[in-house]
Formats: sequence, structure tokens, C-alpha cells
Amino acid sequence: MELSDQSRVMAGILLVTVPTIELGGMAVLRIIRGQKPATDLQRRFSRAGHAHAGVLVILALVAQLYADVADLDGPADSLARLGIAWAAILMPAGFFLSVTRAGATEPNRLVALIWVGALGLAAGSLALGIGLLVA
Repeated sequence: MELSDQSRVMAGILLVTVPTIELGGMAVLRIIRGQKPATDLQRRFSRAGHAHAGVLVILALVAQLYADVADLDGPADSLARLGIAWAAILMPAGFFLSVTRAGATEPNRLVALIWVGALGLAAGSLALGIGLLVA
């Protein structure tokens, strides 16, 4: 199997995000060790954001290969490739950015990014799953 140009470019972009996930992990570690003050909500959201980032980047990378196998085209191809990749960015961003205020005990409006990312994840995985089933 040969990697399509779309998969190659998207995989390159996704792999470039890995160092940011590593930096996020270092920040989470500082919070957990008590080196950076954080509320219980900030600790939980930091862990969730970091976990979602790592898992969703891997899923987005795998989705690129499956999109090639399914030979998707048009909107279904874009949705499968980009929906999952956007989820890998938006969901962690929602977790991190919604609790940045010092002493935050409840998330701000940026928590909506989690739901937007979840919508992209659902739409992208449905498009890819259906595309694989009918391929």
C-alpha cells in the first residue's frame, strides 16, 4: 500500500504536534508533584486534556491509513481525515484553556471546545467507519 499525499501531509502535521503533547505532560507532572499550584478541577482537566491529546493524535494517525484503504473521496474523505484530527486539537484545548484562570473551580466558556471536538470525532469516525464498511 502506498501512502496518499493527503495522509503523508496530515501525518506530518500530526507528528509535529507530539512535542507539544510532551510539553503538556511535563506541565501535568509539575501540577501532580505540587510544583505548580492547581485546584482539583485544574488537576483533573490537565490530566484529561493530556490523555485526550495523546490518544486522539494516535487515532488521527491511524485514521489517515484507513482513509486510504477505504478510498474515500469528497466530503467523506475530508470529514474522516480532518474530523478526527481536529478533535485531537480541540478537545485537549478545551480541557486546558477552560481552566487557565488562577484558582479556577469551574471551567470557563472555552469548555465548549471539548464538545466541538467531540462532534468532529463522532462525525469523522462515522464517515471513516461507514466508508470502510462500504469499500
